[in-house]
Amino acid sequence: MAYDTRPGLQSVTRALQALELIADAGELGVTELGRRLGVHKATASRLAATLAERGLVERNPITDRYRLGFGLIRLAGAAMANLDVVRAARPVLEELAETTRETVNLGLLAGDDVVYIDQVNGARSIVSANWVGRRTPLHSSASGKVLLAFMPEPDQDRLLRRRLPAATPRTIVDPDALRRQLAEVRTLGFAQIQAELEEGLNAVAAPIRQADGAVVATLSVSGPSFRVRGIDLTRLGRIAIDAAASVSRRLGHSGRRQE
Repeated sequence: MAYDTRPGLQSVTRALQALELIADAGELGVTELGRRLGVHKATASRLAATLAERGLVERNPITDRYRLGFGLIRLAGAAMANLDVVRAARPVLEELAETTRETVNLGLLAGDDVVYIDQVNGARSIVSANWVGRRTPLHSSASGKVLLAFMPEPDQDRLLRRRLPAATPRTIVDPDALRRQLAEVRTLGFAQIQAELEEGLNAVAAPIRQADGAVVATLSVSGPSFRVRGIDLTRLGRIAIDAAASVSRRLGHSGRRQE
């Protein structure tokens, strides 16, 4: 893509180029970013730090490289609102949050993680984290387990062959145990977690399907474990299934699975 390289626009040009380069590569260190931009490492480092301040990129603490950040999701909020799945799901999310009085989220697969693109807080979620734009691992979140359970088997195998980090002592990191749980998710129609992503956080999630039956998103209900207790999860799971099916129908899904 050609950019206007007049002096007054040079910084903007470099920032846009940096975002495109990081997006294409997945992650880039400042040395490689500088090389691809044709600038000194120190210049690339300052540029990356500025983008990170705005949340447009984030530094991976393990690799020390930069990847796209959650700020891009927030900037795209207006455009995301026009997506069919967001438009179809919003009334259902609002009704479900009113019914359960807990936090309800809409999630999508983004690379090898879940990204939450909409949220409605229930009456009991007065002090609730904003999950919109946040990225969570597939194996330790309820929405992620739904996406894992219904994705093509080769993709699932690839993800489960990797090291699965433990977010809490209750996170399931054994691939075989996780496969057994994913089989349960497919049978029951919903996934659940109890303090696997964060201490004291429980959640359920159900799949949202498009017209051809493919799972394109997830609908989740979450809350603190003192309110959303283990014994409540099956009931909430069934409620999430019904709500997700309602969104699926709005997307043209007939109700018959085509896995």
